[in-house]
Amino acid sequence: MEVSLAAALLRRKELQQKVDQLKVINVRDLYEIKAQRKNVTESLDDIVAQVPKLKPEEVTAAFDWHARRLREIDLVIQQANHSTKVEVGDTVMDDYKTPTK
Repeated sequence: MEVSLAAALLRRKELQQKVDQLKVINVRDLYEIKAQRKNVTESLDDIVAQVPKLKPEEVTAAFDWHARRLREIDLVIQQANHSTKVEVGDTVMDDYKTPTK
């Protein structure tokens, strides 16, 4: 599929954001507490249960998928950066020189 460099850069930004989101998910974030254990009476307790929101494999698979697409788009952008020529003014690429008096 052929896309503009601008579209590739936008997609790269989207993928980077998703990779960053997935990178910070901790195991404790994969569970939610549905109840808490409390001693109601001597013989009756209220119980806490942790229920999985996602399986760790799902998070890993999503991270790997997005990271791979990010590497692929980075490679294409790097190729475009090295093969695309742009017209600039004559002095744009010069280094700064202290003016002489």
